[in-house]
Amino acid sequence: MQSCARLPIALGGLAERRRLAACPTLLALLCTAPAIHAQSYKAPRTPDGKPDLQGIWQARTTAYAALETHGAASGIPAGMGVVVDPTDGKIPYKPEALERRKKNFETRQTADPLGKCFLPGVPRATYLPFPFQIFQTSKFALIAYEFVHATRTIPLDGGKHLDQIDFWMGDSRGHWEGDTLVVDVADLHDETWLDLAGDYHSDALKVVERYTRTGPETLQYEATIEDPNVYTRPWKISMPLYLHTEKNFQLYEYECHDYLEEAAAKKN
Repeated sequence: MQSCARLPIALGGLAERRRLAACPTLLALLCTAPAIHAQSYKAPRTPDGKPDLQGIWQARTTAYAALETHGAASGIPAGMGVVVDPTDGKIPYKPEALERRKKNFETRQTADPLGKCFLPGVPRATYLPFPFQIFQTSKFALIAYEFVHATRTIPLDGGKHLDQIDFWMGDSRGHWEGDTLVVDVADLHDETWLDLAGDYHSDALKVVERYTRTGPETLQYEATIEDPNVYTRPWKISMPLYLHTEKNFQLYEYECHDYLEEAAAKKN
């Protein structure tokens, strides 16, 4: 959902800003309508009475390239940021962590773990340019990703995480808060990135995801990210996901092939 500050730009630029400035009532309606719709929407229910999140969803954002607002660069399209921050929309890195992020960005063409066919981790799997499918029972939620056969099984009993073990996709434990599915993710591997721009984390990363149906074909995704080894404080990303409604639409298998191996094979 766009913020009120960004709405005039999305509508076309300077001319639209002037028209809206001359009509503050219209501006107020445009800014508040999405929020009112999301609050009034009642999601379909599963047999156990919970909101039905099932379906094939996909992000329509450049967050996979960079979470912060960014210009175009080699391999990275320009786009608006998804970092929710009341000041500048920046990821709150510790000063000593910025140097590694800079190096990651400079070497991203070969250093990005996805280029080596590693699993994407959480939250990155959600906003890759590949769809994923949610399945639901009263006891579990399952997420199947098109990208490299990644899956997550999420118990909905709010149980404790496993101890002293790391997973590429983490250990997920879920519970419902009203109409929102809240998923607490821990035990994450430290070799995944958050985007193509080289934003990274350590093995102390913890993620709290929130999935909320906001319309017949929209699902709001939020993730609070905490890692005291890399960031000065917890921070949040937020973006809408869109339901695929095309007839017979389904997930296909994306088989990843390490492009470095392919390049070496061509030379030989």
